[in-house]
Amino acid sequence: MLKRIAVLICGAGVILMTSGPTAAQAVDTAKEKTKATASKTGQVLSDAEITTAVKTKLLADKTVSGSKIDVDTKDGVVTLNGAVNSAAERNAAVRIAHQTHGVKSVTNHLTLETAATTGSTEPKAKVKDTTKQNDDEKAKVVIKDDTTPKVKAAGRKVADAEITTAVKTKLLGVKDVIANDINVDTNEGVLTLKGSVPTEAQKTRAAEIARETAGVKRVVNDLTVQK
Repeated sequence: MLKRIAVLICGAGVILMTSGPTAAQAVDTAKEKTKATASKTGQVLSDAEITTAVKTKLLADKTVSGSKIDVDTKDGVVTLNGAVNSAAERNAAVRIAHQTHGVKSVTNHLTLETAATTGSTEPKAKVKDTTKQNDDEKAKVVIKDDTTPKVKAAGRKVADAEITTAVKTKLLGVKDVIANDINVDTNEGVLTLKGSVPTEAQKTRAAEIARETAGVKRVVNDLTVQK
């Protein structure tokens, strides 16, 4: 009787010793499969989807004026353009972009809005010393004198960013257009649509929406139809 009990105990020990490594190996295999699946999912994230995700986060963040920031993505590299109110707001926008899934790196071209609205004090002094116009007229002269090519360029960039944001928002809100794969870019009021859509009708509809947006001078429709 004692011999039988001893044999049973030994057999159970052998089973536990052999099954332990097998179970551990199965768990490790499952983990590797999960990592591989997650990695694969990250790779198929398109530039347009990354752009939409970053823009949505910026618009939802209370500390960032997301409507004035233009977001463009190429091969996972996000570029931020436009003007912000402070350095803290600029840093927050870059941080939000960095933390978005699929973003490899962030190129920060954001400028402080004060740089586009504040000029030197020299023109003011000239107006004060050489004219006898009223205050409103003096203000107009000062603005005219301070509008250097650099300031004008900054103003155009802000306006282009607002147009881009408006078109992207419209496309995302239209049910008959799949906007996730559409990239929008604006330069001096000329808006370019790039990416792909399922049908020719959606390509035409996207261009119509862009043309109907305030500030758009012309639309370049480079969308391709998926086959």
